[in-house]
Amino acid sequence: MAYSVGLYTLGCKVSQYETEAIAEAFCEAGFVRRPFREACDVYVINTCTVTREADRKSRQCIRRALSRNPDARVLVCGCYSQTTPQEVAAIDGVSYVSGTYGKMRLPAVALDLLSRPKEAVTVEVTDVDEAPFEPMCVRESPRTRAYVKIEDGCECRCTYCAIPAARGRVRSKPMEDVLAEVKALADRGTEEVVLTGIETASWGVDLDGVRLIDLLEKLDGAGYVSRIRLGSLSPEVMTDAFIDRISRLRSVCPQFHVSMQSGSDTVLRGMKRRYNTARALSSMEKLRAAMPSVQFTTDMMVGFPGESEALFEETLDFTRRARFLDMHVFAYSRRCGTPADTYEGQVPEAVKAERSHRLTVLQNGIRDEILDAVVQAGTPLRMIPETLLDGVWSGHSDAFLPLAMQAHPLVAHGRPVQVVPLSYADGVIHVRFDKEI
Repeated sequence: MAYSVGLYTLGCKVSQYETEAIAEAFCEAGFVRRPFREACDVYVINTCTVTREADRKSRQCIRRALSRNPDARVLVCGCYSQTTPQEVAAIDGVSYVSGTYGKMRLPAVALDLLSRPKEAVTVEVTDVDEAPFEPMCVRESPRTRAYVKIEDGCECRCTYCAIPAARGRVRSKPMEDVLAEVKALADRGTEEVVLTGIETASWGVDLDGVRLIDLLEKLDGAGYVSRIRLGSLSPEVMTDAFIDRISRLRSVCPQFHVSMQSGSDTVLRGMKRRYNTARALSSMEKLRAAMPSVQFTTDMMVGFPGESEALFEETLDFTRRARFLDMHVFAYSRRCGTPADTYEGQVPEAVKAERSHRLTVLQNGIRDEILDAVVQAGTPLRMIPETLLDGVWSGHSDAFLPLAMQAHPLVAHGRPVQVVPLSYADGVIHVRFDKEI
């Protein structure tokens, strides 16, 4: 009888991708993947440490697995276990602790642990600054959109962020490996890939003579998929030359996640970000001119140390001018070992919550205006149907507009169609089928 494995991911799209790669490796080793909520022989928890709450959820998830099967071999990997392995190892019942490198060896570790009585925890954490890019891939995706990890590590050293300590220096997946992975996914029906990494825009800095735009041009020329998205872009990457080249690509979607963090130049300097608001707005406007249907999303932090009400108002004003389609609003979380943890002017939690609410309300209003304008324009959109529920398909346009369409006999999961906007309500554009593409 085959052993069973349950997997759980905390954190970003990179971690989600890695968990899927780990899952495929377990299946190849003869394991049966089962839901994490069930009793399994082995559990793998891929942790996150971006906030203190992420640390807490990681510990909670480990204990939840042990409560389902106290005899299970619990393997913990990821960012939280990379930065504080002994804290994880101290949780009674954990069998194995690794970090952000060595994830593809977990099936072999599990088989070894299952071959003998449950013993004391083993800790094997690699120095990620010395580690190469760990080869891994996902061969198929049950969803219409597949994530492809192309890069690991970050060298920005933002003052609030613990992730460089967990992920190390920038390492890029070789171009030929990216091309091969995207082709394999496309051969199994994937129409859209999202290129992701800890600092996606840094892909290629450790390779010879190539950068992210070169990879995008290669993928676009290969024609494997109809849509290519980017996990994130930093404003300083969006030079005039980059904008000119990317606007010529047919399969790169006109939607970009701009990594802002704040709309105040004073706060950005305190964070040691490598751009200012003027640079970000200029790059966005140039992209809008080159790609008229483009939309932008972003992350925005509130409550960074020293953020006064006046500085927060600057973020509100920037948000009004930038006009993002969507925004992930989150509160600053103190991380031990980062410079910002020692800064004066720590903002009270109640103030962070109030600012989060105000910024979210503003952004929701901007989103509504953008989506209502799309309906008023009536321009046909390309949609990839993703989920069918109660006779209604949901999916997204090329610019990542959320769409809903009544089922139609010529519409199938994952196959692009042309649709026409009808109305907007509750965060979704309702459309009708127009024709097959």
